[in-house]
Amino acid sequence: MASTPSAALSHPRPHWRRAYWLCQYGGWGGYAIADAVAASLWANVPWVRSILEMLLLSAMGLALSHILRSIIQRQHWRRLRLGARVARIVAVSLVLSLCAACVMSVLGLASWQTEDAPVGLPVGVPASHPLAIFAVQAANWLVLLLLWNLLYFGLLSIRDRQLAELRESELARALQSAELRLLKSQLNPHFLFNALNCVRALIAEEPARAQNAVTQLARTLRYTLSSGHDELVTLEQELAIVDDYLALEGLRLGERLRVERDITRQARSVRIPVMLLQTLVENAIKHGIAELPAGGDLRIHADVGEGAFVLEVQNPRPERRRASTHEGIGVNNAQKRLQLLFGSAASFDLDLSRPAWALARVRLPLRI
Repeated sequence: MASTPSAALSHPRPHWRRAYWLCQYGGWGGYAIADAVAASLWANVPWVRSILEMLLLSAMGLALSHILRSIIQRQHWRRLRLGARVARIVAVSLVLSLCAACVMSVLGLASWQTEDAPVGLPVGVPASHPLAIFAVQAANWLVLLLLWNLLYFGLLSIRDRQLAELRESELARALQSAELRLLKSQLNPHFLFNALNCVRALIAEEPARAQNAVTQLARTLRYTLSSGHDELVTLEQELAIVDDYLALEGLRLGERLRVERDITRQARSVRIPVMLLQTLVENAIKHGIAELPAGGDLRIHADVGEGAFVLEVQNPRPERRRASTHEGIGVNNAQKRLQLLFGSAASFDLDLSRPAWALARVRLPLRI
């Protein structure tokens, strides 16, 4: 019987090295136990002798298979074509088998394996002939090592396929992360440009209020920069930046901007994409309230229910504005980021069915 040594294997990481030795010890150990039991039950060999001899032979098999693995790695046989690889494996396995048979013949190990008439001997050659014993032992070792190679390369193929799938998954995540960073880099300058315009408009007319606005803008910049590596933040954190932004816009719009909030306590701890609420609020003001002579009410609603988080931003808008012009780069980026972070589990709707109103609704799955 052949062993089931070696699995996955040549990878330098400790995980694969540990798996290789576990398979080696398990495979050759199982081979020793199976042969020792067979020798004692069917060949009437004393238990002590069969166990000791098979342990010695299994240790030799482990050493030979490990030498074979080292040769495969050093010579880079896995890069060879199948035919050249098979030829080299057979040749080296044959040499190692002859060496193992020599050791067994000299030490007289496992003699019960050749006491019966061996298969494949020439006619007239007695089973007790030294050459016959040597041939059978070499043939047994050759079969063992060839099967070992078959298992080794088979398990290596499985491992390589798993690593390829892992690399593909990591590449997909890296591309997703890069796309998210790109979307965020498009979003932040757009927001900062509008905020700076608000501050610039106040510097000449109201220096004191402009100074306060600079402080609010500084907090906004700090939030924007510190969240560069975070894709998700709590709604509570996002509300803080939105309050600063609304304060800046309030300086520009005055009483034309009125804000209503309806946010439950449970919703405040939900993690949402960074700058999501700010984007919706900015879009509502820029494409809605700011273009109305009388301004309007900005309504922010957030709640948790039925296993989902719902965020709504509602605002009045000019009736003449079409949907294609209402949606800016910020809203498009928000949609893409939601898809990248949550997939089909999240939804974003911009309802423009009412002529003078716009309603942006985001629905996210609750993450535990």
